[in-house]
Amino acid sequence: HCLPLNTGGEIGGAASEVQGVEGILQAYKDSIPKLFFSGPTLFGPLINTATGIAAGANCCQEHQKYTVLLIITDGMINDMEATKAAIVAASAQPMSIIIVGVG
Repeated sequence: HCLPLNTGGEIGGAASEVQGVEGILQAYKDSIPKLFFSGPTLFGPLINTATGIAAGANCCQEHQKYTVLLIITDGMINDMEATKAAIVAASAQPMSIIIVGVG
């Protein structure tokens, strides 16, 4: 359930990053034909992984970095309590979480 759309490397590696909205859209277009969606829908582990990536960026005034986690989903959230806890934990990091429901 936890995979970078651009599949260019391990989760959190430099190859799993994209630049800007165009990079996000291109990664989505390249990956969607290769994916098969199925349940359950678990966001907690995904958000925790992204939070770890954001925390590992070692941001400071001289080295600024911001993480955006975009989740595109077609199902209901099966781990709502874990998801809420993960979002609260993520709020201490330089990141945003965007969840888009489709279908």
